[in-house]
Amino acid sequence: MEDKIKQEIIDIVFAEELATPEELETQYPARNLSGGAMVTRIAPSPTGFMHIGSLYSALISERFAHQSSGVFFVRIEDTDKKREVEGAVELISQSLKSFGIDYDEGRNENDEEVGQYGPYTQSHRSEIYKTFVKEFLQRDLAYLCFATSEELDEMRSIQQSQSVKPGYYGEWAKWRTKSSEEVLEMLKSGKAYVVRFKSPGDYAHRIKIHDEILGTRELPENDQDIVIMKSDKLPTYHFAHLIDDHLMRTTHVIRGDEWFPSLPIHVQLFESMGWEAPKFAHIAPIQKLEESSKRKLSKRKDPEANIAFFDEKGYPKEAIKEYLLNLANSNFEDWRKQNPEKDYREFQMSFEKLSNSSGALFDFNKLNDISKEVVSRMSAEEVYENVSTWAEHHNTEFANLLKQHSDYAKEIFTIERGVGDKSRKDIKMWSEVQSDIEYFFDDSFSLTKSETLEQLPNASADELSDIVKSFMESYNFDDSKEEWFAKVKVIAEAHGYSINSKEYKKNPESFKGNVADVAKIFRILLCNRTQTPDLHSIMKVMGQDRVFKRLSLIV
Repeated sequence: MEDKIKQEIIDIVFAEELATPEELETQYPARNLSGGAMVTRIAPSPTGFMHIGSLYSALISERFAHQSSGVFFVRIEDTDKKREVEGAVELISQSLKSFGIDYDEGRNENDEEVGQYGPYTQSHRSEIYKTFVKEFLQRDLAYLCFATSEELDEMRSIQQSQSVKPGYYGEWAKWRTKSSEEVLEMLKSGKAYVVRFKSPGDYAHRIKIHDEILGTRELPENDQDIVIMKSDKLPTYHFAHLIDDHLMRTTHVIRGDEWFPSLPIHVQLFESMGWEAPKFAHIAPIQKLEESSKRKLSKRKDPEANIAFFDEKGYPKEAIKEYLLNLANSNFEDWRKQNPEKDYREFQMSFEKLSNSSGALFDFNKLNDISKEVVSRMSAEEVYENVSTWAEHHNTEFANLLKQHSDYAKEIFTIERGVGDKSRKDIKMWSEVQSDIEYFFDDSFSLTKSETLEQLPNASADELSDIVKSFMESYNFDDSKEEWFAKVKVIAEAHGYSINSKEYKKNPESFKGNVADVAKIFRILLCNRTQTPDLHSIMKVMGQDRVFKRLSLIV
């Protein structure tokens, strides 16, 4: 009789025809992969912008999967419809594509599903979850709970007043011991309910759990009768995680360490079904130093928590990825120094090197240094393409200028580029490029004679004019850098400037200045700056007509 009532309850809860667990096991078979191949995933919720922490997890998960010839997929966890933000799903796929983090399965930027283990959006998998909730009920691993929110609030208040562990467990799990007749009566009356897992655990019993990063830890066994199906018949995170990672054949769950306390629940769920659990690796979050204490990057406080911040600034995507790899594996920096020309994907990630402390600190100085290194390895053509692409989205006026003078702009980016360790390292983000190179363009360049004299107070107007005339008379566009500088030194010496830095330092009063002061004259007139890249290269790129036109200001 009892079994008959239980089946009636199940038939009412799940009146629709559902696939059997066996049919789903057949539909989602074990993956045909080589030994050691990892199947990893990220499972973001579409609740707003893409967090730098999510990108961090995605990059780590993608690297472990692909370096092992495995599979990396994206699953959208959207069962909490109240928190979902319109457009956030598309933003996730677009962000991953933008950063070149390739996933093998999931919804792509065209809102198409790719892969044989979908749907990859949890709200589209409700029938699958129902099959297994039904299975839990049939195996007596779960039960219906009709406790109202008011009753649960009252229970929590009593627990708090008695200083006992909060939650729905043991003697507090009132509906766990209700008779089938009581449950059926409530069900037929139309009362709202949830389905709870019937935990077999004892909180006083400690279990050993192995984490790929944290090692083996002891934690209290789970005794909470957690909700596995909400009143809207959608699963909770814990239950959906169980079903999805089993059917999608996930081998390694790499996620933030805020989920570590939930590990006993997840292990228990897998054990209850007799399924092999994936291996777990909990990574420490990216931290920020505020005064003397660390804290997690905040969505509300920290603009750098949003990856759109880095796009707006114009940080190269490769620089962001290399910086995150630097945070993730402590040996990446040394590997990069030894392999400056190699693709970052040749670096082998390891769980042993993953940070398991309280979390790596986000350091803009370090990011800037890495970004400069990344840009220094780019060709002039690559710099041009990257700057132009960024400007098209964030600075259309500059984008039009680059397009209009594309050949000239590419020549500008060749200056001190592609010369090994000495390649220029002054560009860290594309948003700074316009101010760095605008003096090359006549429409952006402005300098008066009085401004020139103000910046060169140690020489009279006549003396400056004589030096510039001498230079213009001797200048040959085809001169090598050595020939060009030799002529500058002749002019400097002829006008009382030292051409020997040691001699100048020893007897500065014997000279008007040194050869660098003469070069400064040309630098000011051509660039209106005291510091620039190689001056000879600048003149070659500007061309003789432009050089002479600007130098003539003082003649």
